[in-house]
Amino acid sequence: MILPDALLLVGKIIRPHGVGGLLRVWIYAGSESSFRDSEFVYIKFDSGEIEEYKLISARPHKKFFLIKLKRLLTKIAADNFSGAEIFIKKDGLSRDEGEYFWYELKGLAVYLDTGEYLGLISQIIPTSSNDIFVVKNGKREFLIPATYEVVREIDIENLKMTISLIDGLLNINEV
Repeated sequence: MILPDALLLVGKIIRPHGVGGLLRVWIYAGSESSFRDSEFVYIKFDSGEIEEYKLISARPHKKFFLIKLKRLLTKIAADNFSGAEIFIKKDGLSRDEGEYFWYELKGLAVYLDTGEYLGLISQIIPTSSNDIFVVKNGKREFLIPATYEVVREIDIENLKMTISLIDGLLNINEV
């Protein structure tokens, strides 16, 4: 049995697509890279039960992805998957040096390079040029671009990110 902590949530099954057992999936990461290195996916049903399925194919389709699973051959069988969550194993993910997964960054404490505490990363917003970290401290919220110019250090082990201010990023009197 696979432990939930070993899995990463990558999307939600919207509904069947066509009559051949394809599933229409909303992918949270927005790209097929979630499936590139995955031979298996894990489906969590409303009952809480998690089942392993061999992934046959995954391809973009409009704003969604269409996936095909080995044991899923008909639309009738696919109907049972609507609303289920789809996971992959964390240890099967590949990345380059200096790359991080969103789940690793959410919750990191953000500090200025002067040592001042800014807040915690509560959300990550994808944009066409770079991601934006939403850093919250009480009722205050800061939008920090995820660029090499701003982000100086990410220390996953100590749950800490250090950033450097650039002109116009923050009014230092507000920190």
